[in-house]
Amino acid sequence: MDGTRPTTSRFRAELWIVLGLSLGQSAVYALLSLIIQLTGKGVRNSTATLNGSRSDREWLDFTLQVLGIGFALVPVVLALYLLSLDPDKPSPLRRLGITGTRRGRDVLWGMGLAAAIGLPGIGLYAAGRELGVTAEVIPAPVDQYWWTIPILILAALQNAILEEVVVVGFVMTRLRQIGWSMWATIVTSALIRGSYHLYQGFGQALGNVVMGLVFGYWFTRTKRVLPLIVAHTILDVVVFVGYAVLKEHVDWL
Repeated sequence: MDGTRPTTSRFRAELWIVLGLSLGQSAVYALLSLIIQLTGKGVRNSTATLNGSRSDREWLDFTLQVLGIGFALVPVVLALYLLSLDPDKPSPLRRLGITGTRRGRDVLWGMGLAAAIGLPGIGLYAAGRELGVTAEVIPAPVDQYWWTIPILILAALQNAILEEVVVVGFVMTRLRQIGWSMWATIVTSALIRGSYHLYQGFGQALGNVVMGLVFGYWFTRTKRVLPLIVAHTILDVVVFVGYAVLKEHVDWL
């Protein structure tokens, strides 16, 4: 292999860098959070806040929320840039199936995947809470402003783009280039997804591993990340916005 060709050592370095700047870093903090729960008041009595307020001053809270969403997407740009350096390959967006050529079909598949993952997910969360292996998840801030719902929707989209492009598109592509088997790649991607959800407890981490297996297999078969972004966005919007709208009216929330 000549010097202009990428090597497996470069691919490994890229994986560590991208994950270290994004979801791998989140996984370390999630594990630490779980350890704190287990050695403290326990998972059952713990809470996991997903989109909490960042300041008691409205303008500053809004600014910090927007900045957080924007900076969280920088590792996505990095991953796409690194993929663009591969010689004799299509553009990163085409390579990962993030194009508008099949918009209608991608949206329909995304809706189907969201239903297939979301409905059992509700039951898994309830079971986890009953068994004491899942923390109480608070998806939206207590204090709400006129911009809260739009920010929650943007946060859902950011989560979807970051997780699906990095953990599915980039990680799985690079692992396959290194020489990993299909199932080793799918399982590794799913375990990474579960790891950065450990702060929500064992139940939610397990649920996200299952989601990762489904999404990873989908990408292996179709080479399209866009339906996964659509599905993930729908799931998070339903959870975030649904909680924000209904929490004052539904006792069990």
